[in-house]
Amino acid sequence: MRKLVLFVLIGLLLTSAVVAQEPPPDGVNLTIYNQGTALVQDRRTFTLETGTNTLDFTDVAAQIDPTSVSFKSLTDPAGTIVLEQNYVYDLVGSGALLNRYLDEIIEVTMMDGTTYTGQLLSGRNGEIILRDDGGQVVVVSMEQARDVRFPALPDGLITRPTLRWLLQNAQTGPQQVELTYLTGGINWSADYIILLNNDNNALDLNGWITLNNNSGASFEDALVKLVAGDVNRLPEPSRQMEVMEDIAMAAPTGTGGAVQQREFFEYQLYEIGRPVTVANNETKQVEFVSGAGISANTFYVYDGSPQFYGYGGPITDQYYGAMGVMDVQNWLEFMTDEASGLGADLPAGRIRVYQEDIDGAALLIGENRLDHTPEGEDVSLYLGNAFDLVGERRQTTFEIIAENVIEETYEIRLRNRKDDEAVEIRVPETLFRWSNWEILNASDEFTQLDSSHIEFRVSVEPGQERIITYTVRYSWPR
Repeated sequence: MRKLVLFVLIGLLLTSAVVAQEPPPDGVNLTIYNQGTALVQDRRTFTLETGTNTLDFTDVAAQIDPTSVSFKSLTDPAGTIVLEQNYVYDLVGSGALLNRYLDEIIEVTMMDGTTYTGQLLSGRNGEIILRDDGGQVVVVSMEQARDVRFPALPDGLITRPTLRWLLQNAQTGPQQVELTYLTGGINWSADYIILLNNDNNALDLNGWITLNNNSGASFEDALVKLVAGDVNRLPEPSRQMEVMEDIAMAAPTGTGGAVQQREFFEYQLYEIGRPVTVANNETKQVEFVSGAGISANTFYVYDGSPQFYGYGGPITDQYYGAMGVMDVQNWLEFMTDEASGLGADLPAGRIRVYQEDIDGAALLIGENRLDHTPEGEDVSLYLGNAFDLVGERRQTTFEIIAENVIEETYEIRLRNRKDDEAVEIRVPETLFRWSNWEILNASDEFTQLDSSHIEFRVSVEPGQERIITYTVRYSWPR
């Protein structure tokens, strides 16, 4: 329908038996996991009467998991008993109203001003079917309807998702209650900005918490906690609540506006030390880590050997793994320990690396993603391919010595086209044919990285070419 305006002529008949008008929150705690889930704790004070009370709790997230809801009275937990708990989500909408008003009298005004009044027989499949007082049936298109008028809002339809409780209360007076539930649609991630100095040996790092809220609810002046780590989500809602409530109900420890970090179980927990309003359909950023003059290093990698998926069996095809890779990769590495100048855990997120040009303007030189990295670990980031460096790898000999023995030789050429800078290039080689191998000879020293990889590190002068050769023998049982 191009434009459907719903007029309520008599008034909104909201569901009755609510004890009192819903008060504003006394406080909201929001614990957000970087897996698209959040745990909400909302405390409010209501005036309850002795006996049976119906209590409505609106402004809950539209993506709430109703099976995760927990309700308790903080004022009189022993005297307040929950008899029923309901999640009401039959919201006002044109389709809902048409379904509720079957067999009732409504009024439809078309684009040309024609008005039809009659008993609603159907409101499906893009059509409104009416029967007037004379028994004549009129079929009109919803696309051509300008507005539809209903006499009232039917019982049961509400304007917002609502949690409703039937309570048995022991005393009259104000009571503070607490609602806890899980919701989807809220996520957080870490975004990092790195400024690498022009000598490529130090960097400044700023980390930002990025909050995204598409849950359908806003949370004003919330105490926000963020959990970094891979939290396993079990299918049983009760177990989900048990694990997540433990985190959310920890006493706040933040001071000022800084983000406080501490360990919780096997995860890292970050707490924003001031109330934060997280509005619906909003992206918000808060700085949580920074460091200046952090020791760093850039290096180059030429990896022309084939992809390796483990030893499934001897590979005897001479031409297996002929990749033709010529790109030399550019990498940045630094440590997260205190000695290097950072001394912080880094939650998973996106890292953008900049470097200043001669005019002082910072230019993007690479972007990558970081996994959860604890303090004291090494961070290696692929930034892109070096423009002035070229690699070339080819097989020069291949010989089947015996039914179960193969020897082959590789030649790796590294060319440095820079004007005046010598570079060191790391050359990892995968020994992919079989697990039993032996390097018979090599032009340069190498390091064995693990059971299937070796690495050469060679310096290449500007305008020069460096050639690495090695011969490997593979053997396996007959």
